[in-house]
Amino acid sequence: MPSPPIPQISPDELARRLDAGEPVQLLDIRAAERVAQGAVSFGPTLDFRALPASQIYRLPRLEPLELDRHRPVVVICGHGNSSKQATLFLREQGFEAYSVSGGMAAWETVYLPRFLSPTSSVEHVVQLDRVGKGALSYVLVSEGDAVVVDPGRHVERYDELLQELEATPAAVVDTHMHADYLSGARAAAALWRVPYFLHPDDARSPFDGTEGRFTYQPVTEGDTIAFGRATLRVQHVPGHTLGSIALLADDALALTGDFLFVQSVGRPDLGGQRDAWTRLLWRSLARIRREWPGHRLVLPAHYGGEPERRADRSVGARFDIIVATNEAIAIRDEAALLAWVAHSTPAPPESYRTIKLANLGLVDVSETDAEILEFGPNQCAVR
Repeated sequence: MPSPPIPQISPDELARRLDAGEPVQLLDIRAAERVAQGAVSFGPTLDFRALPASQIYRLPRLEPLELDRHRPVVVICGHGNSSKQATLFLREQGFEAYSVSGGMAAWETVYLPRFLSPTSSVEHVVQLDRVGKGALSYVLVSEGDAVVVDPGRHVERYDELLQELEATPAAVVDTHMHADYLSGARAAAALWRVPYFLHPDDARSPFDGTEGRFTYQPVTEGDTIAFGRATLRVQHVPGHTLGSIALLADDALALTGDFLFVQSVGRPDLGGQRDAWTRLLWRSLARIRREWPGHRLVLPAHYGGEPERRADRSVGARFDIIVATNEAIAIRDEAALLAWVAHSTPAPPESYRTIKLANLGLVDVSETDAEILEFGPNQCAVR
């Protein structure tokens, strides 16, 4: 007789349960160094523990794992293979265990859509939360036309959402040239046959000035992107990159990319010009302190953890709250900002240079390489 199938849970279902506040015991059986590079850290009720599978099998008793036998146990590994064996082992010990299909590789592809309050001209504001990276992208819909902002490389996720919303893509925008993940903007624009918007200062390598090999439509300070009856106004806010932009909608929303986060700002060192870009960042922060209204909702492209979430689980905050609580924007002296950035910014991940060049079309990356390069949470903020 064939063996019964090993019970599994999809990474999407795991994310939905954690997002809903369901208590989940999660056992990560990868090697300790892999866990240190990136692990599930999502949800306020996550009960996480990690021990390599080889050590688990040598335990005389499972009490050191401190697992509650009265609650299910979810087991995760790299690609969903070793976790099946560990799940079977735990079930033989009396636990209700489930293997995460696809493992951490699949967890990195989970996007949870969050439907935010509409504005006067945008009837759908959707924040897509890529929970494995702490990366956020957006779909804005006005009268059936959609603009997609900062998409990840998994374009099918956006296709599915657009179909659900019965919306037609009109444009794709990158708020800056990303370094922590491979952008899906160029692929999406080609698939949907719509313009790809980017600030021209980010269309070349920050390392040597080499022009990117791709087609785009440049947008600069004061330009607008119209769709349906809505208009996005472009504000140039350099600092994280030379071409960072914020997209302003109805004076109600600011999609800030990696320029401004809820609890920090985008690190200005990823182009190898930390002090020069910090001075640009200083001027950009000083400008929005003068010009932005307190009621404007800031919607960033990244977050660092659960404290940056609102009650509805979305990530964002009113600008007046950010001014009152964000350490970076509270610094009112350029020299002090330079010192704070220098003290708080670790060395950039080695993969970020390759990702940046891949997004510029200057290096080719296979799907296997993409999985390796992108693995782990983002490190885009000054912390």
